Amino acid sequence: MTAYVMDSWTLTRRTLLQWRNQPAQLGLGLLFPVMVLLMFAYLFGGAMSVPGGGGYREFLLPGMFVLTMAFGLESTFQAVSTDAGRGVTDRFRTMPISAAAVLTGRTVADMLNAVVSLTVLIACGLAVGWRWHEGAVNALLAVGLLLLLRYALLWVGIWLALVAGKPEMLMAVQILVWPLAFLSSVFTAPDTMPGWLGTIATWNPLSATASATRELFGNPGPGGELWPAVGWPAVTLAVFVPLAVRRYRRLT
Repeated sequence: MTAYVMDSWTLTRRTLLQWRNQPAQLGLGLLFPVMVLLMFAYLFGGAMSVPGGGGYREFLLPGMFVLTMAFGLESTFQAVSTDAGRGVTDRFRTMPISAAAVLTGRTVADMLNAVVSLTVLIACGLAVGWRWHEGAVNALLAVGLLLLLRYALLWVGIWLALVAGKPEMLMAVQILVWPLAFLSSVFTAPDTMPGWLGTIATWNPLSATASATRELFGNPGPGGELWPAVGWPAVTLAVFVPLAVRRYRRLT
């Protein structure tokens, strides 16, 4: 276990050093969700209505937090597939280190990035008028649900990257992520959609986390129970962590 922890930290530090040497890439990753937030808050927000009343910006921010967590699937896919394409993964597999440590190091680094991204977006939300109204404990619980979603999606991104093996396949992942994001309650309530489409959006895993965090933050819009926001990531982890580790060990 000690060797596993040390190996995981070494590989986490590798990613952190890469970000230090390439700050522009990290900066653009932080800037993009802020641009999307400002676009929807100021360009489209005036035409949006929230079922049950309330300001659209307070409805939007929990959804934007969820969308930012979903971006982890794309960034992780690109990083893991780039290592695989350049032969870095092959070098790791020749070393006496745990396969799980290689993947854990990647996820720990990306989770640190997620904390920074979420902090930046919360600060921007406060600047545009968003607030939480249910106390600090519920707000921290909502942040925990967001990070749990991010961690689950990271393992999906790792598995997809190991299966694809080429960073050029990132476009295919983006084609999956963006419809998943828009076909949810991130930007608008499912009640405003046609019946069959609203049902699909309601069962979207991103909608489960968005609804639960709105409830915990005390923001307007349809709330939700905690168990779907915990259940979906838990099932995702149970499926994709073993798949990713097994795929890594079977790389040729």
